[in-house]
Amino acid sequence: MRSLAAEIEKLDISEGWLDGEIVVLRDGMPDFNALQNAIDGHRNEAIVYFAFDLPYWEGRDLRNLPLVQRRAKLATLVADRTERVRFSEAFEAPPTQMFQAACQLGLEGLMFKRADSPYVSARTESWLKAKCKLRQEFVIGGFSDREGSRTEIGRLYLGVYADGELRYTGGVGTGWDSAAATDLRKRLAKLQVDKSPFSTEARASSRWGGRRDAAVQWVKPTLVAEVEFSEWTPEGQVRHASFKGLRTDHAAKSIRREAVQTAVTPHGMVAIKVTNPERVIDKSQGITKVELVRYYESIASRMLPHLKDRPLSLVRAPDGIDATTFFQKHAETAMPGLTERPPSLWPHHAALLTADSPEAIVAAAQMNVVEFHTWNSTARDINHPDRVIFDLDPGAGVAWETMIEAAMLVHALLDELGLQAWLKTSGGKGLHIVVPLAPQRSYDEVKAFSRAAVLHLAAALPQRFTARSGAANRKGKIFVDYLRNGFSQTTAAAFSARARPGLGVSMPVWEQLPKLKRGDQWTIRDAREYLSFQVADPWAAYWGTAQTLTDAIQRLS
Repeated sequence: MRSLAAEIEKLDISEGWLDGEIVVLRDGMPDFNALQNAIDGHRNEAIVYFAFDLPYWEGRDLRNLPLVQRRAKLATLVADRTERVRFSEAFEAPPTQMFQAACQLGLEGLMFKRADSPYVSARTESWLKAKCKLRQEFVIGGFSDREGSRTEIGRLYLGVYADGELRYTGGVGTGWDSAAATDLRKRLAKLQVDKSPFSTEARASSRWGGRRDAAVQWVKPTLVAEVEFSEWTPEGQVRHASFKGLRTDHAAKSIRREAVQTAVTPHGMVAIKVTNPERVIDKSQGITKVELVRYYESIASRMLPHLKDRPLSLVRAPDGIDATTFFQKHAETAMPGLTERPPSLWPHHAALLTADSPEAIVAAAQMNVVEFHTWNSTARDINHPDRVIFDLDPGAGVAWETMIEAAMLVHALLDELGLQAWLKTSGGKGLHIVVPLAPQRSYDEVKAFSRAAVLHLAAALPQRFTARSGAANRKGKIFVDYLRNGFSQTTAAAFSARARPGLGVSMPVWEQLPKLKRGDQWTIRDAREYLSFQVADPWAAYWGTAQTLTDAIQRLS
């Protein structure tokens, strides 16, 4: 890299910091494999540095200046002084058009930056990363040989660190040629170990990416691979992965699941034209329709596992939340993108609706849907709920500290009953505690269990809890709503906005409980930024948990 350093010295800068990126161009396009080869080899004259920003210059801190001013100065310092240091040009064009063009060219994605934004060393709403495909680093924990070969890699087994453990995240079997496959095989053979480096949870799987465990050769988790993939599955594994190269600039222990601030994929965030974008839908905060739609665009891939295949009740606000809103469970009016289920699912009723793709979520928001509520069962087995929900709704005069205590008490009761539970804010005043179930019992049985649990809470701690609805009955107390567990009853889904002043968001949490300040702590304006800093999904284990109520019912009785 000394030759590149010499080129940078040709710039009109004696002291300063540059923000940029090194690339190797092939036919005018960045090529990651070529860059890696250039870094590893002795001939790296092909490496080019693209300068993005100028935080410091000649002893001056420029970070608080608008981006457009910093870049104007940078352009004059870089201009045409060397072919290997180039100013990264900006493009003034509609974002959707630019994004589609970037993806068609095979680029990784784009960075959208506000022209008036300061330079901040953190993720921010004014700098958005839009990816055509997801891409991040993974730790290699094992490999298997290519079929018919003992000298070439056939598949790599990948993981990321969470809570001190290496969690299995799937495999990758494409992206290398024969020479690269042979080189990878040689490197990994030197790292072989007898036992899997992945966590116990991962080792419990009987299959790894379609191959038997016996075919896997475990390695010491020291090598890091950069991988491109289409999406994360609900089980936390990568889908349609392609190997891009090894990374030597990141330590294996530092690799975490990345939370992209604005995850844009062909099947993730969907840019659509928003009708009446500037119409104010929440007068209290001046929130516009386009803000709500863009929120759902950015959160659609996270939200989808909570909605897919689950009958919906939608809260629509055609004239904003300050005017009349209404629930919609059936396809009385056209709802593009949503799936109409056969009427036989619920005899004597019209077709139920489900949102089974990110596109459906965004299309619903465009049709003035503010809230997404879901049944406790899926369309595949509509008569057997796969969860039970305890909705903690505070009455007048209940302090938030009391709500936190109540959530801990409900969790303690469920723990005594042998049930694991997950927590989310309601997006309104309360909290939702969700217990995943194997879909075996009827709605009547599950509702009876939840009623018995709530009656037990109210009897044991009458100063805290009540099982009776109505404002007079819950004054100074917390009403635990077990009625949510009846057939056709619904609850606001995780990540759903709420049609209340501020447009709060129902946010999955758990360890954050002691630090929560209120049930609408996050809104559509700050939820994405909060999520961009979360390296682990607090509900990751929820999807693999299917519990029965048999022991819990016996213990409760």
